[in-house]
Amino acid sequence: MGWDPSSRPEWVQLVNRGLVEPISDEASRPLDRDALLREALALDGRDVDLAPFGDDAFLEPLDVALDALEKEAELTILGRWITRRFLLRLLVGRLQLERYVAEDPGVLEEEIVDPIFVAGAPRTGTTILHALFVQDQQLRAPLGWELLRPVPPPVPGGPEDGRVELAEAELRMLARVAPSMDAIHEYGARNAKECLSAMSFEVLTEELTARYHVPSYVAYLQAADMRPAYERHKQVLQILQRRTGPTHWVLKSPVHLHNLDALRAVYPDARLAFTHRDPLTVLASASSLVANLRWVHSDHVDLAEIGRYHEHLFQRSLDRLATMDLSGLRVHHGHYADFLAQPLETVRGFYDGLGLTLTPDTEARMRRHLDERPQGRHGEHTYSFDELGLGREEVAARFDRYVRTFGVT
Repeated sequence: MGWDPSSRPEWVQLVNRGLVEPISDEASRPLDRDALLREALALDGRDVDLAPFGDDAFLEPLDVALDALEKEAELTILGRWITRRFLLRLLVGRLQLERYVAEDPGVLEEEIVDPIFVAGAPRTGTTILHALFVQDQQLRAPLGWELLRPVPPPVPGGPEDGRVELAEAELRMLARVAPSMDAIHEYGARNAKECLSAMSFEVLTEELTARYHVPSYVAYLQAADMRPAYERHKQVLQILQRRTGPTHWVLKSPVHLHNLDALRAVYPDARLAFTHRDPLTVLASASSLVANLRWVHSDHVDLAEIGRYHEHLFQRSLDRLATMDLSGLRVHHGHYADFLAQPLETVRGFYDGLGLTLTPDTEARMRRHLDERPQGRHGEHTYSFDELGLGREEVAARFDRYVRTFGVT
């Protein structure tokens, strides 16, 4: 049985047939580096001087990404339009970050103390664990709009500004193009968001590998030094807390699983929360998510290729986790099955393991959150390992060390 993508709305089909000229005209522009940089400068009201973007440390991954998007991603008209806007938002955001630091260099002295990173593989309960952490008023998670447009820092208790709706329009576009997305993962400007979006300002990000078939960029990313991405990540948090004072951040993204050395170099006092689930189920569910993300941008989605990519990616990272020395850090492990059976008891275990205090008020808020957002409220996410075309026994054998080490059933 092959992967069966959701049908696209009629307006999407019209756009992709070239019948909506404003979008097709904008999408027809090449993804040329200097042209995009100049357009970002114009949007930010700056002179045509490319120096503010930085040196080859930034331009090199940008060049690799743009070349892969042009030659490998097979974008639809709407996919190109969405991608151009995504890239321009990153470039303008980078300019704004650099200018903010230049005008307020003291922001780099902001302390990010004992941040909590939810760092399990995707589809293992990381989203629900993060959402429950957020119910704790002593913890703070970056919201979607804050990560997409962090400058200027939010005003405590202030009214929403126009950035919220801009971010909402961008994030909700995924479900507008592929309506099945909400059943898999709900994106929104006011929701707590995966912090890999902060790393995207360095163009060292799995946002690109998830949304697009870009094998040359995948190879580049896997060989790259990820410390600049985590340094940018930290800078975004420093700016976000500039008007609120030090806060206790709780962050989440499966990408941290692949980059634990870089994470520890930038955040030596990080606390790590790992979630675990049957790896064959993880491969099937994560590959389905990525297939749907790519379907937003392209007509050519190869689920089997995505499955093979995830098999190699997670087998390497989960094996490394099983043997990695994390001494000196507070670390706690939990299981997806326990979240389903006893969510609050499982969260209590994370609190104990990470040295946090779970108050009765916080537990009551967590319970309300679970009651108000039952699993499957946006529909059922259906997926199957067999659709990946991988040998079940062979793949299970490759994850044997991980399964035995963490007691995964």
